[in-house]
Amino acid sequence: MPENKEARSPIHVGIIMDGNGRWAKKRGLPRKVGHWEGAKTFKTITRYSKDVGIRYLTYYAFSTENWKRPQDEVDALMDLFDKYLDEFDKFIKDKVRIRFIGDRTAFSQKIRDKMQQKEEISAQFTDLNLIICANYGGRAEITNAARLIAEDVKKGLIEPADITEELMQSKLYTAEIPPVDLIIRPSGEMRLSNFLIWQAAYAEYYFTDVLWPDFSKKDLDKAIEAYKNRDRRFGGV
Repeated sequence: MPENKEARSPIHVGIIMDGNGRWAKKRGLPRKVGHWEGAKTFKTITRYSKDVGIRYLTYYAFSTENWKRPQDEVDALMDLFDKYLDEFDKFIKDKVRIRFIGDRTAFSQKIRDKMQQKEEISAQFTDLNLIICANYGGRAEITNAARLIAEDVKKGLIEPADITEELMQSKLYTAEIPPVDLIIRPSGEMRLSNFLIWQAAYAEYYFTDVLWPDFSKKDLDKAIEAYKNRDRRFGGV
């Protein structure tokens, strides 16, 4: 009997929100306008992801490398992030659990306080886990985990021989979050860009030329359908 494709729906989807700047440039608009439009898509896709049964949805919102962008664009992104943290209350009303992963120390105290508040008041929800990568980099995450393990070795809490993949996983920002099943990258770029390096070891990838502000529910459906038709062997046969 053929396997039911519905049973192969992704549990954890990661999205690299790419193409905002190019979307604005094509229209002769400032890059920050593209980011605002991309934020609207973020709301639409998040709500729809809950409707189609995705349990974990991780967005690459701001990377450790994004600080290198022009200062006016960085300022616009921080302003957008601050305002959208207030918008997250609408997700909380829909019983969405919100988490932020990455190094928060670079953000203002106001933003850090809002991030913590959203996490605390949504901690009991389980229908959809919304994970925002903010000042995040996969290499930085793994480096931080290695540092934590080294400190435990130094304190005599563990021996080097005790270091396993499971131990490393427990030190990552995503310690309690399952691996990524599907990574979606709009805009035509075909690379991971330091996103969830450890967690995406066996993820399926879906690339599309659609720019993020134009990414629709139908585009998400196409990505999920493509995933269902993949043969995931995890190194086996």
